[in-house]
Amino acid sequence: MTKIIKLLTLCTFLLSQSIAQENVMKCTSGKCSSGATAKTKKVPQKPGDKKETSDAKHQEKSSATDMKDMKKTSENKSAKPTRATVKQLFNVTVTTVEEHSTAKEQVNYGYIVAEDSAKVDVLPWYSGFVKKLYADTLYTKVKKGDALAKVYSPEVYKAKQDYLNSINYNKKSSMPAMLKSAKVKLQLLGVDEQEIKCIETDQYADYYTTIHAPISGWIFEKNINEGASFNTKKRLFEIVNLDKVWMEVKLFQKELSTLHSLSHFTVKIKGLAKTFDAKKTLLYPMLDQKEATATLRLSIDNKEDLLKPGMYAKVHAMATMHTRLVIPRTAAMRKNGTWYAFLATAFKGEYEPIEIKVQPLDNKSFEVLSGLKKGDSIVNNALFMMDSDAQINSVY
Repeated sequence: MTKIIKLLTLCTFLLSQSIAQENVMKCTSGKCSSGATAKTKKVPQKPGDKKETSDAKHQEKSSATDMKDMKKTSENKSAKPTRATVKQLFNVTVTTVEEHSTAKEQVNYGYIVAEDSAKVDVLPWYSGFVKKLYADTLYTKVKKGDALAKVYSPEVYKAKQDYLNSINYNKKSSMPAMLKSAKVKLQLLGVDEQEIKCIETDQYADYYTTIHAPISGWIFEKNINEGASFNTKKRLFEIVNLDKVWMEVKLFQKELSTLHSLSHFTVKIKGLAKTFDAKKTLLYPMLDQKEATATLRLSIDNKEDLLKPGMYAKVHAMATMHTRLVIPRTAAMRKNGTWYAFLATAFKGEYEPIEIKVQPLDNKSFEVLSGLKKGDSIVNNALFMMDSDAQINSVY
């Protein structure tokens, strides 16, 4: 009986131990002894876990601060709108809009020609024969009064005799009207005044008459030889004076509107070191239909006889000096019929494309009509790069 009681007591103890151990395992896995699911679960922490928790809290605070700053920045941007710019940090040089006292310059080309009024035809008013030809070579330079040819003319010789007879008759019987008439006849025939005086002093009428050069110049045409005959309709010589010459300048039709503003003309000839000042005299009243050009006549002094008819010349025409805003041609870009410049902003490396109005001043500069002011800094190169970035960023 006693053994049975001890056996029952041992079984009860073992059963209670197994039940207690089962309850402990349930609590460890998150369940209480009643079998309900645990709402929270504690994870054991290592000594360094406290620092990581504080860093996480700091990151949360900093991210919250950044969000607030971004919100404020976006509010400021919405309050003050900015203009679109292009950023470039390399290969960009800038230039300054300057104010220069300059004049509009225009370059044209043309030819040197002889003045019409400087051309004289030597045409005798009588017929005859050439006894001696002094000016026997073309393009000979002669002076006024030089002998060109000695000729015989029956008509002139008879007029000389009439004048000589009138002189002798006037000594016996005063006939001043007849004397004057005989002298005028010689003058109208072109007899030289010195030759007429010789008739009065020498009392002799020479068979031959000398033809003299009426002006100084060059013989551009010779139509007579020694021993030849001539009549009143034949031009013996053409003499051209080149002390003053013309330059006939070719102008395009669009250049006629600005011609009135051009006041100073400088002519340059290839091969000549000297430059010549010219004076505007006449704009021809018609255009060349084949070339669609007008002709402007300039007058040039040629005392040194350096300019020759037929020379090809370049003329620089300039207007009156004015103060203008000037930029290099490399600082302006034409796009879709509009001129642009890239203006430097207050921020380094940012440039703003602005619309400008310009007109050519010379082969290196533009005159600024609007869009810029004195002292503005603009991009002087890399315009292609600027234009590409502006299109990518939809600036214009």
